[in-house]
Amino acid sequence: MSPGSVEMGDIKRSRILNGSSRKVDSMEARLLNFCKSGLSLDDEATKEALRLFRETKHILFAIIAAPDSGNPEDHERFWFASVLYTVKQLIGGNSVNKGNQADNDTGFTLYQILKVSKIKIASFLNEMPQFFIKADSILSKLYGNDWEKKLQAKELQANFVHMTFLCRHFKRAYQDFFLSGNDLQDKSLSAVANGGGPVSTYLRFGWMLFLALRIHVFSRFKDMVTCTNGLVSILAILILHVPIRYRRFSLDDSTRFVRKCDKGVDLISSLSNIFHASEVDLLETSKVANNLIVEILNKTPRPASECQAEELKDIDTDAFSYFEGLMEESSLVSSIQILEKDYEDAIYDRGELDERMFVNEEDSLFGSGSNSGGSVTVSGVKRKFDSISSPTKTITSTPSPRGSPVASPVKESSATASIKMPPPTPVSTAMTTAKWLRTVIAPLPPKPSTELGHFLSSCDRDITADVSHRARIILEAIFPSSSPGERCVAGSLQSASLMDSIWAEQRRMEALKLYYRVLAAMCRAESNRLRSRNLTSLLTNERFHRCMLACSAELVLATHKTVTMMFPAVLERSGITAFDLSKVIESFVRHEETLPRELKRHLNNLEERILESMAWEKGSSMYNSLIVAKSSLSAEINRLRLLADPLPSLDAIAMQYGAPTAIPQRTEASSDPNVDTPSSPQRLATTVVSNETTGVTGEHNSFVSPVKERSSAFSAFPGKSRQPPLQSAFASPTRPNPYGGGETCADTTIYVFCQKVLKLAAIRIKCLSDRLQQPNLAMEQVYRLLNLVLREQTGIFFNRHIDQVILCSFYGIAKIQLLNLTFREIINNYRKQPQCKPQVFRNVFVESRRYGRSGHETVDIIAFYNRVFIPAVKPLLVKFAPSESSVEQSHGSEDTEKSDGPSPGSPGSSPFQRLPDMSPKKVSATHNVYVSPLRSAKMENLNSHNSKSYYACVGESTHAYQSPSKDLTAINNRLNRSRRVSSRLNFDDPGLVSDSVVAGSLYPSQSSLHLTSDSVLSQSQSQSQSQSVLLASSASPIKHK
Repeated sequence: MSPGSVEMGDIKRSRILNGSSRKVDSMEARLLNFCKSGLSLDDEATKEALRLFRETKHILFAIIAAPDSGNPEDHERFWFASVLYTVKQLIGGNSVNKGNQADNDTGFTLYQILKVSKIKIASFLNEMPQFFIKADSILSKLYGNDWEKKLQAKELQANFVHMTFLCRHFKRAYQDFFLSGNDLQDKSLSAVANGGGPVSTYLRFGWMLFLALRIHVFSRFKDMVTCTNGLVSILAILILHVPIRYRRFSLDDSTRFVRKCDKGVDLISSLSNIFHASEVDLLETSKVANNLIVEILNKTPRPASECQAEELKDIDTDAFSYFEGLMEESSLVSSIQILEKDYEDAIYDRGELDERMFVNEEDSLFGSGSNSGGSVTVSGVKRKFDSISSPTKTITSTPSPRGSPVASPVKESSATASIKMPPPTPVSTAMTTAKWLRTVIAPLPPKPSTELGHFLSSCDRDITADVSHRARIILEAIFPSSSPGERCVAGSLQSASLMDSIWAEQRRMEALKLYYRVLAAMCRAESNRLRSRNLTSLLTNERFHRCMLACSAELVLATHKTVTMMFPAVLERSGITAFDLSKVIESFVRHEETLPRELKRHLNNLEERILESMAWEKGSSMYNSLIVAKSSLSAEINRLRLLADPLPSLDAIAMQYGAPTAIPQRTEASSDPNVDTPSSPQRLATTVVSNETTGVTGEHNSFVSPVKERSSAFSAFPGKSRQPPLQSAFASPTRPNPYGGGETCADTTIYVFCQKVLKLAAIRIKCLSDRLQQPNLAMEQVYRLLNLVLREQTGIFFNRHIDQVILCSFYGIAKIQLLNLTFREIINNYRKQPQCKPQVFRNVFVESRRYGRSGHETVDIIAFYNRVFIPAVKPLLVKFAPSESSVEQSHGSEDTEKSDGPSPGSPGSSPFQRLPDMSPKKVSATHNVYVSPLRSAKMENLNSHNSKSYYACVGESTHAYQSPSKDLTAINNRLNRSRRVSSRLNFDDPGLVSDSVVAGSLYPSQSSLHLTSDSVLSQSQSQSQSQSVLLASSASPIKHK
């Protein structure tokens, strides 16, 4: 490169730097104006927001600079909103300058942030995770490693989805019982919300009363089932107080209302039948709602049985209270205003969503996209709703319709079928599942059954007391009665802590009874298999019992669809890892025959998540088994510090989560030498080395192939996986497996785990291959390559998602097989997969080294493919290359058939000389186009698979290689165009010349092909330079939004 070119480059870089600095100054000025004028923040909050923005601005610039990234202004507004929400949640406190605000302003809340930034809530929740993933290390440095727990972003997303479903459920139920806003002839009774359509004032009053119930009563455990009971209780209050002229129903409808002998309609029993709710819970919630009306609205209740109101006629009113004048038109609007003021005061310091907007879907923050009409759009918001509303689809069966609890219709009784019930929804599905827990599990005794007691007492010693003690500590940690330092928001309202304690005690009892029930069934099955009632090795295993308790608690939480205790919270509180839990999921489902399908799907979803990513994360106990099963990986596992921490003691869990402590008892792990004793990673690594040195493990330390070689990679799997006995699954990894023919327990455990991983990968490969319309041969090769990577390059999966390896395997096979498939097509079709998450291809873990220090960073899927996947997998990928004889045969036939003469439209190029004349020849009288023959040595290099480029490239071919004649036609057509060629590559342009085209006709170097025609020259040179190595650049097919 000449000195002049260096100078010009320096000048260009300085201009870019100056432009970037000006851009930073203008962005900071806009953020400052956003904080001061838009939100009226004080100096402290504004200073913290500017500090976080300065730390993360380089990430924002990288996103904006990426090709096809969208509107920079939209990215900037999303970034501002994410920064301010993070500051609000992590620094806490009231950071608003009240002097500049109206008295009724809610202050620094998320709703206000989104309103000022003109971002819809669905768009923000969809893009927010990308901010946290990219800024993970920065947030940890500024706010500590526990910033994610304090931020509660996942809870915010789940709460938004739940509230959306609850509000729709309430609207549907209200419109089924009462006239809606559009049906009201008296427009004074129809409120028009902010820019929205008419909404019945009674509907708005009911929703505000429900929000008061959530804020003051359901303070910590805002699960969907409890909130639905609250909505049904509010509906009962409306039925008793809304004037009769607004009713849609008739109390004489025997299919809907249940009657007592002479007392009229039993309203609570009728509503519980319609909505699958608990009568006891409805009565209790109705009493609490009446107390809120008394304390917030200052209304005086009277026993409904003493009142003669028209609305109470023909209703059994023994269990109800009545508020005279509660629904009078003169006081109804003022009551709503009081409830709204109470709600504003309650959420002022929390920074939560303003849940009043849900009652009116025409709110400006509803929907997807940005209010400014920018290019940032949100995909998959509806899919996100579905994934949270009901557990994800099984990997082996066809998913049921959205919101449906079952895939096939269930025959109903004639009485139920005649009721005008809404179609199945996530809310109704949750209530149906909760009914199973209430009717099947709740009646069981909260202690081991007689049969289970016999198994516990038949061990080497009676462990009944130990089992009960452990269950009490673990379940108290998962369902605490009170939260340390929690204060009651409502001040004088004391029902919140009481309701929380009652809720937690009920959930503990349900989980405990389910645990004892399934444990008894497992012991029965193990006893039959081993033909012995002495199950000491299993029943004295600490990890096994914690997994069983965690699984039972997770099913209870999934039934009620809690927001504050989402998976994997139960793992942390029970001291186990996701890989531990996966060992009992299959047995749990098999031994509980009455388990509803929704809960089976939930467990299937958890197992899928564990297999695809959670088991490969740092700290997974899978590595403690893998380091024994494949000792060659011990160095890498220890270098990355992937081993799991020791199993925490029960006393440590009790102290951390405030569980009731008891007299310290001897742990089962220390009393039995066969039990998996908690050990440190260093100790485990030392044990592995010593075993290898002494030859204890011998050849069984070699990695067992997860799947035996088959004629076809997609040949049928066995009906059931080789599930080892539970004793082997939870035994120490270094123990010999008595059922494995000389293998260690780690060998068997890793075998079963890898078999499940390959089965999940096979299904996803099949689905993606069908979307890409690839032949079966390519599909099988992708699977075989993934199998080889898992077996011989296992480290590729460490700290990563298996879908990332699948995507790279697809592209690697496409490159080696010369398929017409680009990374963009693969990513676009992967987006349509039900399990797709943008972070899978946007954020891939890679190791990095900066300033002499090793660390890690996240890159997009193409950078991972080029930097990590190809260097490690290329020796395996070469095995799938087609034979050279077949390639030459196919190319020869193509040349014979398709290169009969000069291409039509050619500018009259002269034929090549037979003698090797390497000098360029001018081939056009009107264009400065020169060509030179391709050197034979370089031709051999291009045709050699060993030196073939497997890397991802910006200028990938948009069509397969045809022949020199036809491909030169495409080049000539581009030369003959009069329009100026765009300097930006267009992937969809069919005339784009690929590296394979140039390699098959002309040598792509400066000395071989000279295009001196202005823009054509610059484009051709840039193409030849980039395509000679085929390295990926920032112009990836991934849109950063």
